[in-house]
Amino acid sequence: MRNILGSHVNVMLFGESHGAAVGAVIDGLTPGIPVDEDFIRHQLTLRRPVGQLSTPRQETDPFVIESGVYNGRTTGSPILIRIPNGDTKSGDYAPFVATPRPGHADYTAKVKYNGYADPRGGGHFSGRITAAIVAAAAIVIPALKQKGIHIATHIARAAGVADRPFGNLAADMAKLNDTAFAVLDDTAAEAMKEAILLAAADGDSVGGVLETVVTGLPVGVGEPWFDTLESVLAHALFSIPAVKGVEFGDGFALSEMRGSEANDCFVRDGNAVITATNHNGGINGGIANGMPLVIRCAVKPTPTIHKAQRTLDLETGEPTELIAGGRHDPCIVHRARVVADSMVALTLCDALSIKYGTDWLAE
Repeated sequence: MRNILGSHVNVMLFGESHGAAVGAVIDGLTPGIPVDEDFIRHQLTLRRPVGQLSTPRQETDPFVIESGVYNGRTTGSPILIRIPNGDTKSGDYAPFVATPRPGHADYTAKVKYNGYADPRGGGHFSGRITAAIVAAAAIVIPALKQKGIHIATHIARAAGVADRPFGNLAADMAKLNDTAFAVLDDTAAEAMKEAILLAAADGDSVGGVLETVVTGLPVGVGEPWFDTLESVLAHALFSIPAVKGVEFGDGFALSEMRGSEANDCFVRDGNAVITATNHNGGINGGIANGMPLVIRCAVKPTPTIHKAQRTLDLETGEPTELIAGGRHDPCIVHRARVVADSMVALTLCDALSIKYGTDWLAE
């Protein structure tokens, strides 16, 4: 029953949605990395609810760094970040113990943990835990930027509405990092919001697709076979609640191409070797080739909805109907995008530490 990500730089998660706190322990970070608490606060705001588009639950996320940071820099010892929970209404979740929500982890958690799992707010399986991931990654994202590595995610699609593709990468990525609803086209953003509100008014929910781009990653990062860059990134991204698909570059569309179309030909750009196209999303043989990483995640609709659904009464074994109460998001895509950035950042820190050593980020 492990809750640990990474091999050289490890992140362990703890806490439950309605417990005292959620948090993370980061182990393996080199000493001397600057820690900007204002940036951590900024990142956490990008994950918070956005008006009627999100749950009414409001958490201010007053995080506390308990260890591993002194005089504003990492010490090299494990960093513990704790984020207290506050705005909880645990009674809303009592019915789900006997009548599990379709599409949620109520039933699997009950079986996995022999009935001892905390069911309140989804317990350890709640999206609330992603606050700890965002806080942890906010320590390493500035260090990656100092190395010229930039990460940004936009809502490529939500509720059937598509955003425009990336154009000028530097300008688009800068715009995305400063907004809570990360969409490149303002018209598409308004259409997405309208579609989300329509689903919410119907007691339903919607999903979407997140597209992440990473620039500046050095050539040669990644391991062959079982720890390829795709493998470790997919492993991390599939850990985000509701992510049900991950693809790189053109992904499944590559299966419809001929090799002459899908292959990215090598060309010269000054002293650099680049590819003329980027159908493979910046990775060859599981190793970064120097082009931008392009990753897409499919995010399913929020499973807890206010419509009648069929389920079982686990105590009687009889079929029954469930209409979930409580406070829930009609769409989590816009809140999950900073979580995608964070998962990618933590995974790349680990991969870079494998290639260059753990001191590299502080040099």
